[in-house]
Amino acid sequence: MERIYLDHAATSAVHPKVVEKMMGVLTDSFGNPSSIHSFGREARHLLDEARTLIASSIGAHFNEIIFTSGGTEADNFAIIGTAEARKEQGKHIITTKIEHHAVLHACQYLEKKGFEVTYLDVDQDGRVNLEDVKSALRDDTILVTIMYGNNEVGSIQPIEEIGEILKDHIAYFHTDAVQAYGVVKLNVEDLKVDMLSVSAHKINGPKGIGFLYIRNGIKIVPRSHGGEQELKRRAGTENISSIAGFAEAVKIAQETMEEKQALYKKYKETFMEILTKNQVEFSLNSTIEKSLPHVLNISFPGTDVESLLVNLDIAGIAASSGSACTAGSIEPSHVLVAMYGKDSEQLRNSIRFSFGITNTMEEIKEAAEKVSGIVRRFQAD
Repeated sequence: MERIYLDHAATSAVHPKVVEKMMGVLTDSFGNPSSIHSFGREARHLLDEARTLIASSIGAHFNEIIFTSGGTEADNFAIIGTAEARKEQGKHIITTKIEHHAVLHACQYLEKKGFEVTYLDVDQDGRVNLEDVKSALRDDTILVTIMYGNNEVGSIQPIEEIGEILKDHIAYFHTDAVQAYGVVKLNVEDLKVDMLSVSAHKINGPKGIGFLYIRNGIKIVPRSHGGEQELKRRAGTENISSIAGFAEAVKIAQETMEEKQALYKKYKETFMEILTKNQVEFSLNSTIEKSLPHVLNISFPGTDVESLLVNLDIAGIAASSGSACTAGSIEPSHVLVAMYGKDSEQLRNSIRFSFGITNTMEEIKEAAEKVSGIVRRFQAD
């Protein structure tokens, strides 16, 4: 049986060109980029080349990109690093109830250290209200951290508008752009963000590498100590092969962004058209218009998410109930709880399908037909 992978929001296959780039670096460019001899200079050239390309992809400067081990470290670095650097100015942080756990757990850690965190509500489309952001702001607010696009339902937040609200406030503005980067165009100047987190494995790059954009002039305390790598902000010898692979993935993503946006939107439309044709009862969590193009989160009334996922897997379809970081948890999705309430039926019957470059329209149609058959059996009972 041929399997169909519809869980790209969890992780994506490494692009063949990325593999080729990484293998070349692993084989031929093993020098330490901090070394001054020719081997080190070769590695340093790869590092500088990657940093330049990635900075350009978001409209940033070369020295504003800090490579990390992924999105979780980038989020933790931004949030805890800001708190430690600015605790004399205030101890209030604003975030939302639907953030990735890399943000929520970092905030909860800081609460134990004496910081106060305001967790903003979202509406039933999974979006924050700008007036709520304004109302939550205080003189002692030192950080606002709100994700660009949600990893479970795909809802896109009004980041540019929030940036406008914060432009004359002392608070730093951080956004987790892990799900959005490489799929939608991001420019840090337009968004008015001070920090932005990204992970390579969401865009067909390797796992274990990401970056944190930190605007020049922003002061945060490093999370690791040792050498003076990454502009003295993250100690440790750089992972050159993964960084070079990351840069290759970024290059491919930037070149194909518009094409992917149109294709993924068509995938969504086709998937739902087939469900409708097959008389499947369903509703969309979030909206098509204000959501990431590759994430489709659907509620199927009369079904059970665990049974659905098992049956989908047996049918060769890889999907998810939400974040891969909580896939083994029996707790309901905190995102859906925030959108609908703790007693909502959507908590028990919602499935996330997420698309990527390895998918074809034929796969989407086949998957939608199989999903229709499985869901209708449940709904008929």
